[in-house]
Amino acid sequence: MFDGSRAIFEKVKRADTVVVFAVLPDGKIILTKQEQPGRPPFVGATGGRIDEGEDVLTAAKRELLEESGYIAEEFILWDARFPVGKVDWVVYTFIAKGLKKIADLSLDAGEKIELITLTLDELIDTALDKKTHFAEQEILEKFYQAKYVPEKRKELEELFKP
Repeated sequence: MFDGSRAIFEKVKRADTVVVFAVLPDGKIILTKQEQPGRPPFVGATGGRIDEGEDVLTAAKRELLEESGYIAEEFILWDARFPVGKVDWVVYTFIAKGLKKIADLSLDAGEKIELITLTLDELIDTALDKKTHFAEQEILEKFYQAKYVPEKRKELEELFKP
């Protein structure tokens, strides 16, 4: 401590997570309407936990395929952060482009997923609508910035271009 004494601080460890916002060739963004045991229905991007021994990009590709049936030519790391101070956990957020549908959804037993597609404006409005239960709270500030700061809006438009 600052005074020379010692103290123990605890921290919880959980598997890191990937989130993938997939952009279709027409510019629409794939989101999911999901139900999972123990939580209210929510809207969010494809994604999930990184498996033990799996690297971040491999996990992003796997989750996109499992939850949407798409593969992508390009993955852009948009954000990586520790969303909770007392938890050793990183959420990696990607933008995926150059999509190709190759499979049906391959869901875990605890997932019910319906795919929806939104324009960038609809994505921003959905993310900021408190009634939606938007899953990706760790990047909500980016959508607020895009809504109210013109330069940030232009950056987001460029990032989400097909």
